[in-house]
Amino acid sequence: MKIFTMPFLSGVTAFSRVLAVLLLLALTQNNAYAVDLPGFEDGPVIQGFGKHAKVPSASLSSRDTFKIAFDVAAGAGAGEVNRKFDSLARFINMHVASGVPKENIELVLVVHGKASIDLLKSPIYARVYETDNANVPLLQSLMDNGVRIILCGQTAKAYEISVDQLVDGISVELSAMTAHALLQQQGFTVNPF
Repeated sequence: MKIFTMPFLSGVTAFSRVLAVLLLLALTQNNAYAVDLPGFEDGPVIQGFGKHAKVPSASLSSRDTFKIAFDVAAGAGAGEVNRKFDSLARFINMHVASGVPKENIELVLVVHGKASIDLLKSPIYARVYETDNANVPLLQSLMDNGVRIILCGQTAKAYEISVDQLVDGISVELSAMTAHALLQQQGFTVNPF
């Protein structure tokens, strides 16, 4: 019995396909997927966000440095934390927990598209979703820990977002493309996740 066709699942039973699809759906939900898994915890730097599991790593040392730009275009949805934003908290927490000094980690969040709504102050966000912006505490924690957050100016113009509507501390660049080009010239890599 064929339920649906998915080339990457060829050769597996229909039951296995259903399980695989359910797993994919669970992992792609906007909520942070590690929230309720045993062995995952937040901290040691950012509390309440960035849950991670401790995994022994022979490849990390206290001399390692990271300069990474995260590109986010997908929005979280009404009243939800954007799990892509949470990835930055997870990156900081898991690397510091593994012995990399916090001062050796320099992250930038470049936002465009529908994710721009997740950067709005709660009263402005409530005009769109009729609820507070659950991302505000995360964004503030990220910025308190040295993360720069940049909104694409082209997106801001398209969505009619002004700087005063953004959570305090967020900057606007000409475009996301411009931000990434400048960051690469400064030695940043782009995180593919």
